[in-house]
Amino acid sequence: MNRCQTLKWLNRISVSIVPEETAGPAATSDDGRLEKSQAEWATLLPLPAYRVLFEEDTERAGTSPLNHEKGDGTFVCAACCLPLFDSAAKYDSGTGWPSFWQPLPGAIATRTDFKLIYPRTEYHCRRCGGHQGHVFRDGPQPTGKRYCNNGVALRFVPRGEQLPELRT
Repeated sequence: MNRCQTLKWLNRISVSIVPEETAGPAATSDDGRLEKSQAEWATLLPLPAYRVLFEEDTERAGTSPLNHEKGDGTFVCAACCLPLFDSAAKYDSGTGWPSFWQPLPGAIATRTDFKLIYPRTEYHCRRCGGHQGHVFRDGPQPTGKRYCNNGVALRFVPRGEQLPELRT
């Protein structure tokens, strides 16, 4: 089998594995999208957050204090402050990363990533494009999904406190 045949074969396999809703490029809209250069984001964020959000790095499992956050509130994007998850959707997945069974409506965009050879669904903040984590189909009901998030890509705002203004 030559290289071209191998790539076609892998593509056919990935199309049959990846859910249709997540296949292809990121599903984002230009409406309300925050455009900043990598250099601008690097000056606005702590280095670990910048690396996860805009270089698609991953924090070590079990290192985020948000993994143990059990308060009532909202989890917002650490880059642009868009609300991404309600605490009611958070659960302990045992993975070492904050996990949620559903995002807030319209908060995220997804795309397929092949960084580990096999396809995974990667999700990003819809507004700034910051990498948050990956979604898997092994979560609790009612969705059956696990949004496995990097803690440094989020900020927790307790209910009753004013949400931060969206970054411009």
